[in-house]
Amino acid sequence: MKRIKYRKVRKVQPNYYEYTGAYKNDPVEMQLFTYDEQGCKEYQKVHLDVIQKECTSPQNQNAIKWLNIHGLHDVELIKQIGELLHVESFIIGDILNTSRRTRIEELGNDILFFSVKSVLPEEEEGSMATEQISFLLKDNMIISFQEKKSDYFSHIRERIRTGVGIIRKKKNDYLLYLMLDAIMENFFVTIEKYEDRIEALNIQAKTSQRADFIADVEKAKEDLNFLKRSITPIREALFNIKNDEDDQDYDVIESTSYTFFTRLHQKSLELLDQIEYDMNSLDSASNFYYSAQGQRMNEIMKTLTIFSVVFMPMTFVVGVYGMNFDHIPELHFKNGYFYALGLMVTLALIMIIYFKRKKWF
Repeated sequence: MKRIKYRKVRKVQPNYYEYTGAYKNDPVEMQLFTYDEQGCKEYQKVHLDVIQKECTSPQNQNAIKWLNIHGLHDVELIKQIGELLHVESFIIGDILNTSRRTRIEELGNDILFFSVKSVLPEEEEGSMATEQISFLLKDNMIISFQEKKSDYFSHIRERIRTGVGIIRKKKNDYLLYLMLDAIMENFFVTIEKYEDRIEALNIQAKTSQRADFIADVEKAKEDLNFLKRSITPIREALFNIKNDEDDQDYDVIESTSYTFFTRLHQKSLELLDQIEYDMNSLDSASNFYYSAQGQRMNEIMKTLTIFSVVFMPMTFVVGVYGMNFDHIPELHFKNGYFYALGLMVTLALIMIIYFKRKKWF
């Protein structure tokens, strides 16, 4: 799992941009969709001059433009896109700085900025890939900034191409809803994979005696806490949208679209509830493991105690007849050795029968 770390030393000069993420090797690619109810046009590996032409074309004035960018390490390109939309420099800096917290912010009355963390499980158990995805909405255009190439939005592209559903009848705020919904679904997929791991840990808690079991439980808790920290800001941002429905504080979002963002807020609550349940399940596994270990230790101590008590009379007999006195009458018995052995065995049997009746073992 890639951890989010804030850099202790960062240059803060005006108009200074720096990509702080880890995905710096893949080439930057851009895809552009221009669509309305009548049809759509798609451009793969598009260049900035084509984007400018499509965005300024009079015939595309009412069409929805979706520009998706894979890769943020080309700082100059991201800067040029920001200038194309007349976006403040600090927003471009926040897009490039992947350690920033999820948030939503309206810039003036015509630009909406939304930045979220997205996660997906990796093949390696107990590992997840994290990525910051940012969105800019202005007029009829939406730009999505992804750190690397992925298929988060493949089904959305297919719906645009085929015209399935209402996507080509809606504005760019509905497209934002669909992409946020896809990101939320990735959280569900990640949590589901971790629940399989948690179920295995709960089973192991009843049978395992591994010394590193608790370390596995704590690692799972740490990952769930990371997911919780990623989802909580999304819930807060969606809560702000939901609560501002009556006031219409976000001019970029149409009144008919607030219902969709309310659904996303409900999903975020479901995710947090599920994480809380999984955390409690891990706590139960830890408690059961400690209880089982304590019970196992009690059984061992009980067995050792019984053996000690059974052999205690024998030790007493051996100690008495092992004293170095000159006058111990039994020492001169012809069969004294066998009498002593019989006495020890008899005492041991009596104590075993007594313990058995008391149901101490």
